Amino acid sequence: MISQLTQFLNALEIPADWIGLRATKESSTTRSVRDRVPETNGSSLTQGVMVEVLVKGQIGYAATNLLTFEGIQAAAAQAYRQALAASAWNIYSTSIEARPKVVGQYVSPLLKPFDALSPGEINQILTKITEELKISDQIVQTSATALTTETETWFVSTNGSEVYQHFFRIGTDYAATAQEGSVVQRRTNNGWLAACYQGGLEYFITPELWQRVQQVGEQAIELLNAEDCPSETTTLVLAPDQMLLQIHESVGHPLELDRILGDERNYAGGSFVKLQDFGNLVYGSPLMNITFDPTVSGEFASYSFDDTGAPATREYLIKDGILQRGVGSLESQARTGVKGVACARASSWNRPPIDRMANLNLEPGTKSFEEIIAGIDRGIYMESNRSWSIDDQRHKFQFSCEYAKRIEQGKLTTTLRNPNYRSITPQFWGGLVEVGDRSTWQMYGTPMCGKGEPNQAITVGHGSPVAVFANIEVFGGGA
Repeated sequence: MISQLTQFLNALEIPADWIGLRATKESSTTRSVRDRVPETNGSSLTQGVMVEVLVKGQIGYAATNLLTFEGIQAAAAQAYRQALAASAWNIYSTSIEARPKVVGQYVSPLLKPFDALSPGEINQILTKITEELKISDQIVQTSATALTTETETWFVSTNGSEVYQHFFRIGTDYAATAQEGSVVQRRTNNGWLAACYQGGLEYFITPELWQRVQQVGEQAIELLNAEDCPSETTTLVLAPDQMLLQIHESVGHPLELDRILGDERNYAGGSFVKLQDFGNLVYGSPLMNITFDPTVSGEFASYSFDDTGAPATREYLIKDGILQRGVGSLESQARTGVKGVACARASSWNRPPIDRMANLNLEPGTKSFEEIIAGIDRGIYMESNRSWSIDDQRHKFQFSCEYAKRIEQGKLTTTLRNPNYRSITPQFWGGLVEVGDRSTWQMYGTPMCGKGEPNQAITVGHGSPVAVFANIEVFGGGA
């Protein structure tokens, strides 16, 4: 495909300063079972080419699913006209430095290919999961889902870029809903569709699968007779599967440079962060170290190059609590004068790349889970996101979890249901008082981070250890 795209590129008759072609081919499957009955068995295939054209400091975009020279020539001509028209209303000029020459490739780690099991065998396993989840007649509904996606991208440009990337992604989810009278509780495997990774079926058939299925069913029943979470200000301990959302909403989105510039305000809001805050803002306690790291093997949004070809490297966004960099592409970095990362990403061949999160991780500390709990006289431990709400400046938030435990005199004691907590982003992260060690660090992800108009749902990954926050307002009640 690289040689074919290069031939097309060299034959284009467009008087542009720079042209890039990004071809994408993606196949995916969705299989789900509810109460032992197959619910969804679907597959899809999409492919096409996005053409970028730089003219007079403006980039025009046009996409085509006609993988012929004629189709690409027509798209390039359309993108050229778009860029030329935009140049008359120039706000900021993009230079060719925003599209550097790069050559390389990336392939996801893969131990067990998707075709190692037939669709029927995958459905049998999903059906068995729903059977095993029903540990009691109080379990009134069970479900299990497996998603797979294989994506190939090829990128070439007139200044010599040649990049090939091949991604294998898998996401699984299962859940049990329990009911006793008017009390209904739902327990999932780490929150809805949080178990998302790069790799193959080794992330589906894991050594601990059936033990975890049993635990999810048991905890759904356990929650029926649990006390409601109390309303108090206390020490809050969050598991990595809840830190997934905490990092995503209160760190990732506020640091997107295009959002800070105002590009998202009419759709998904802005940010409390200002451009002058980079290098200065105390975002959290000295224990807060957040990295943008697309190099982690198996994490959901790992890659070697973003969709404009910028090489991806591990960078600190927040170090020792101080804001360092933004989630911004080379274009946004040039517009703002703020250091960013290789994060220009597109959800498909027919979308232009914009500033997006990839893997944003909280770096581990030095204490084990047992040491952390032992050091807390009174507090609450929470797992697995259930719902969330955050204002359009990513400042005030309220999150709900599925499962909680009291911490009393250094021990996990009674189970609590309907746990919630609320705070304000800088105060919350300023209260980070303990960070678990590498043994507590786990990675999760989501395929549905939404942004942009038209909307782009994209993959992101978040890894975190157990984290402890002081003086947090918690409360009970249904979500």
